[in-house]
Amino acid sequence: MSPTAATSAVWGNALRRTRSLLPGVSDYSETRRSWSKDLIAGVTVGIVALPLALGFGVSSGLTAEQGLITAIVAGLLAAVFGGSHVQISGPTGAMAVVLVPIVASQGPEAVVTVTLIAGIIVVAAGLLRLGRAVSFIPWPVIEGFTLGIAAIIFLQQVPFVTTPNESSPGEHSTNALVAAAQLIAEADWSYLPYSATAVAIIVACMVAAPKIHASIPGSLVGIVIVTVLAAIVENPLATIGSIPRSLPLPSIPAIDLGMIGGLLPAAATIAALAAIESLLSARVASSMSDSGAYRPDRELVGQGIASIGSSLFGGMPATGAIARTSVNIRAGGRTRLASIVHALVLLAIVLAAAAPVGRIPLAALGGVLFVTAIRMVHLTTVRAIMRSTRSDAFGFLITALITISFDLIIAVGIGMVVAAAFALRNLSRSTGVTIEEVTAAEDSHPGDDSITIVRFDGPLFFASSDRIFDEVTELDGILVVILRMSQLELVDASGARILTEVVHTLERRGITVLIKGVKDSHVDLFRHVGVLGALRDNRHLFDDLPSAIEHARSHVERASTPG
Repeated sequence: MSPTAATSAVWGNALRRTRSLLPGVSDYSETRRSWSKDLIAGVTVGIVALPLALGFGVSSGLTAEQGLITAIVAGLLAAVFGGSHVQISGPTGAMAVVLVPIVASQGPEAVVTVTLIAGIIVVAAGLLRLGRAVSFIPWPVIEGFTLGIAAIIFLQQVPFVTTPNESSPGEHSTNALVAAAQLIAEADWSYLPYSATAVAIIVACMVAAPKIHASIPGSLVGIVIVTVLAAIVENPLATIGSIPRSLPLPSIPAIDLGMIGGLLPAAATIAALAAIESLLSARVASSMSDSGAYRPDRELVGQGIASIGSSLFGGMPATGAIARTSVNIRAGGRTRLASIVHALVLLAIVLAAAAPVGRIPLAALGGVLFVTAIRMVHLTTVRAIMRSTRSDAFGFLITALITISFDLIIAVGIGMVVAAAFALRNLSRSTGVTIEEVTAAEDSHPGDDSITIVRFDGPLFFASSDRIFDEVTELDGILVVILRMSQLELVDASGARILTEVVHTLERRGITVLIKGVKDSHVDLFRHVGVLGALRDNRHLFDDLPSAIEHARSHVERASTPG
């Protein structure tokens, strides 16, 4: 191929890869057949998303308005640029969990800047084709992560129930469990009956509504009932407060270059969480719907653009939301039109009903998120993991505990390390060394008791190499060892190095080493690391066992001949 042709091919591949990350007309090829279902699904999801957007905005330490802005702007941008046809994006509980300590330490103003930086990082991850990386996270770790997030979301609603006054940042611990205990100890017992009643009404509506009809939005019904009762009956319940009747004008956040260094760790955490949650949600959505496979790299680019757009309007980071995505699929949504309609419904609510929304009691939003947190945990899944293997159960529990106690991303990292450690241990145990007698393989021959065959099975890598060295070099009272390699599946540099040391050790003791059946895929590694060079003679490498045994017998015969 000429240099010009090679350059053209490179540019052609780059152009095709870039096009795969951008929106196209084909994204809406099914709209003609499904537009009516998409409209219904979009309206349904918009109604369901309203209380969640308000609740996650407030529970993250920001405002209900910022939650709505995020659901509208990010939801629209992710629908157009994302890699899933049915994904619904917006503020989520996991993101609210991460934002609380950031708001407490850096202030609410820093969230907009952190959102912008995180969005840029997620876009870069998509351009670098890192979308498949989430497949390396084990299922028990994902479920432990989900359980931990659910627990934190539940605990973060305690302030809405215990007191009408919002705590100032720094008054309570940044750990959700400790903060919840502090707030319960400081609870206003005159306020508690009103807030508990509001929560009870919300819970009752959310539990009963699906039993009456699957399409009834129980959370919205409960919020309407609580808000109406709060307007009729005198009560001390704190409310959302005033909400602007329009979206703010977009503007680039003021970035203090001196603060970027301090904000980068938080932005990296948010970017990692946004990528993980969005890709997991898109993968689950793809398995639930027949609308087509999702594109993981494009999903990252779309979610990054969504967070960048949200920051320009003063919003918070966004991710794919599996709960709202599931509602969309069950309501019949098949194309991006449903996601777009969902964002437009929320925008219409802001434009037409900002005043009534501002009167919603915070305790009602707390009730919605209480139920949401509980529904995130599936007992059948927990039981399945706990009954699977001890290593998976331990990884699940340690991930959940660290998520609740320390940090979400650290929890995922430690969970993966634990899972990898157990996987390596199990894999190293599958490495087998079998000592065979020559008489078991061929007809008996004088001197065969001085020949030993060592058969390797399974993988040979760093985790099992020391054990293999000890087992093989313990051989004694023999003249020739034949190392059978035909059943050796996987070898890394450490495993090859141990084989080199085995050959050197046996040869120094006067034991001739023959190697039989090296796979073609291992030859280069054995040559570079020194396994083949450690042999006394290059004729000590064989393709079949009979030839190796015949050569070994010749060594034994010469050793037994006087002089």
